[in-house]
This record gives sequence, C-alpha cells and structure tokens, in this order.
Amino acid sequence: AAGTVPRRRSPARVMGRGLPLLLLPLALLAAPAWAEGGTAAAEEVQIEVLHLPEACSPKSKKGDLLNAHYDGFLASDGSKFYCSRTQNEGHPKWFVLGVGQVIKGLDIAMMNMCPGEKRKVTIPPSLAYGQQGYAQGKIPPNATLIFEIELYAVNKGPRSVEAFNQIDKDGDKKLSELEISQYLKEEFARDGKKRHPSAHDEILTDIFKKNDHDGDGFISAKEYNVYQHDEL
Repeated sequence: AAGTVPRRRSPARVMGRGLPLLLLPLALLAAPAWAEGGTAAAEEVQIEVLHLPEACSPKSKKGDLLNAHYDGFLASDGSKFYCSRTQNEGHPKWFVLGVGQVIKGLDIAMMNMCPGEKRKVTIPPSLAYGQQGYAQGKIPPNATLIFEIELYAVNKGPRSVEAFNQIDKDGDKKLSELEISQYLKEEFARDGKKRHPSAHDEILTDIFKKNDHDGDGFISAKEYNVYQHDEL
C-alpha cells in the first residue's frame, strides 16, 4: 500500500507492538541495504526550512528517536503518494534517524532538525527509489521526491549511553543474559501486554544470537552501540 512508501521493508516497523523500545534494535537489527540508482555523490538533498521555532533544542542527530508527520509528493507533477496523517489513526511516525528505517534522503533531510521545525525537502532518485522506482507505492523509476515534514519530538535513541547504562546494572560495560532477562521482565510488566510464556526466552535467545558476535555470552558496549551516535 502507498502508506508504507517512505519506510523501508524492515522488521523495525513493529516498533511499539510488544517489544521493548530500548531493546528492539537488539533483537531486530538494521534493514537490508536499499538499492540506489544513479550517482549519489553528484546529487544532494535540497532543504527549505518553512518554520523554525525560537527554542531549537535538541537538534536531531544519528541514532535519535524522532516523532514526525510527513507528506510525500512526486516532483514531476506534484501528485501526493504518501500522507502519514492517514496512517495509524493519524498518529505521527516514530523512527530512529540515520539507520535506514526510512529512505536515505529522509535520513539526510532530517538531520539537525529541532522539535517544532517544519521543512520542505527535495530528494533526488539516487537517495530515494533509484532506477527501479517503487511500483507498489506508485513511484516511477528515476523519480525526484518532495516531502513536507513536521517534527514533533527528538528523543535519545534505543542505542544511547543512557539506554545501555539502564540495562547494565553492575556497571561492567557489558550486558549479561541475566541483566537483559531482568530488563525484559521489567519492560513486559511496565507495558502490561499479554504474551505467551515462551516470548521472553525467544526474545532473549534472539538478542544474543544477533548481537553477541564474539560468542562470549555477553553483549559488549561495542556490540550494543551499532548506531555509533554516542561513545560508550
């Protein structure tokens, strides 16, 4: 459906559907690379600031969790192919900036943006859907896209220092199965959603399978901080 156009086909779209927000990227890592047509180096995202609030803090950076509404248009004829306000009962979209949960052009366009700011951005094909286009979203090949964006919130992302330290109870700069297990229990209790008894163990196993790269039974600060927006 056209409603999915600005977002990649990524497991990260399940954010908020039962997996704790801070641990979601541990279990569900970045989306596969998006095929780009043309030469990205020769093309840039054009940004026009429509509204800038007097208080502009904090400014968005890679790894932050953003909440925004955006409409998408084809530059060729001005037709609208996407409107976030018609999706998910009109709620603004949540996504982590700069990690591939949206097309590359939007990741670039929403850097250094502050809460309350509005932008109109023009994204070349090489930073959108390239030579292939996206037929399901009614985006033709080599299409230049225009987005009107309103940013509501800039929060620390799931891979921030604060998130790591919250899980790392003993402060040894690595996450044990016990620490993550306890954190899962706390998050499950906090959101109050009903889950199958096996859900806890399945998520815990998946987290270590996908993140404990050296197989030592711990998730190190380096293994955790894949977004690299803070130094742990």
